[in-house]
Amino acid sequence: IVVVAVNSTLLTINAGDYIFYTDWAWTSFVIFSISQSTMLAVGAVYYLLFTGVPGTAAYYATITTIYTWVAKGAWFALGYPYDFVAVPVWIPSAMLLDLTYWATRRNKHMLILVGGTLVGLSLPLFNMINLLLVRDPLEVAFKYPRPTLPPYMTPIEPQVGKFYNSPVALGAGASAVLTVPIAALGAKLNT
Repeated sequence: IVVVAVNSTLLTINAGDYIFYTDWAWTSFVIFSISQSTMLAVGAVYYLLFTGVPGTAAYYATITTIYTWVAKGAWFALGYPYDFVAVPVWIPSAMLLDLTYWATRRNKHMLILVGGTLVGLSLPLFNMINLLLVRDPLEVAFKYPRPTLPPYMTPIEPQVGKFYNSPVALGAGASAVLTVPIAALGAKLNT
């Protein structure tokens, strides 16, 4: 259980790397929404089916949230501003997964269909509200650039209203989308 929790947490956080740091918060919001919704649904559904106990999806999301807050604290300790890392909101969407699992009498197919849909609809909404609380993503982006940004992702000049697309972001989103049918197939084979 610990291995599943830790690996799923790392996978979920890395899938949303473009909103995890506020320099890409708004520019890759769609990519983030697709990848994070998918990663949360796949990880939490796997976790739920593994334990069979409603509530484990919220537990999984809580682990991910705590892990991210620790990373936020680490960046803050290095001298970056408080808003440099935006902690995504996973817990309410995971609670919807738990509710679906409980309400459908632990029917895993309904969990994947209905629960996955609820996560896909709710997670972008919660995170849009979350991002409205960030002070100034563009200021953070250009005043405090990440030292680990590869050259093709480094912003050259601020262009408000434009989207910065990168092969990495598109690849992350595409691979996240592809995990849904694979997870559904895996759940089907488990029966």
